Amino acid sequence: MEKQESIDAWFALVPEQAKTTAQRLLSEVNGLRAEQTIYPPQGDILNALAYVAPEDVRAVILGQDPYHGPGQAMGLSFSVPSGEKLPPSLRNIYKEMVSDLGCNMPVSGDLSAWAQQGVLLLNTTLTVREHEANSHSKLGWQVVTTAIVEACMRLPQPVVFLAWGRPAIKLIESAKSRVSKGALEDGACAGVAGSGADVPASSGTSPAVVDASGSSSGDALACKFILKSTHPSPLSASRAAGDLPAFLGSRPFSRANDLLRECGAEPIDWSLAG
Repeated sequence: MEKQESIDAWFALVPEQAKTTAQRLLSEVNGLRAEQTIYPPQGDILNALAYVAPEDVRAVILGQDPYHGPGQAMGLSFSVPSGEKLPPSLRNIYKEMVSDLGCNMPVSGDLSAWAQQGVLLLNTTLTVREHEANSHSKLGWQVVTTAIVEACMRLPQPVVFLAWGRPAIKLIESAKSRVSKGALEDGACAGVAGSGADVPASSGTSPAVVDASGSSSGDALACKFILKSTHPSPLSASRAAGDLPAFLGSRPFSRANDLLRECGAEPIDWSLAG
């Protein structure tokens, strides 16, 4: 599927408000470029949707907003173009991946190989001003990205949400709650089971907390899982926070694949050429 076709397929799944908000913000951001340096480039803002068509989604990784340094943001959460220095959070993601899977440490920070396998690398806010983190957080992108997350909850195939940090967890859980409520009101989700269930730790490990939705016939949330841990940033990656295990040691990659297999889906090859 061509990139624009993939983007159009996503916007066919969201409310009209989300689609019109996206169109308005794309135009607004393009205008702001006359007076601000904004990342990512205009043509890359919707890359998360362009790289993964709805029917191909197997996992969702939700970031906060794009990297705000020159040459870093590419429209895919946590990803930087090949040749760019690895940001600290991405270094910790790779560190956990190597520990979890026993693969080689990647050299490149380009995560498009994940996207090509159905990993939706979505930021909550899709643009940022240079050197000013969260500077576009009040523009309204959350209307769009929340609708996309809700659309992922409604997809017929198994999907694992890798929720790293409380902001991502809150958005994903809110989307799940709205989808569940809507389905119940429509009489299509009466069999939800196991919501909020914790998956026991494997021997010697402390895996991420998992919320698992039921798999009854006709359930809009069947085989939708939320893997929770702290954020991979240096400030929180090694520290548990209340009920959340630390990101380092949470084994999100192998556990995501285990959950996909349990639902009859193909696992993701997380390893990147190192």
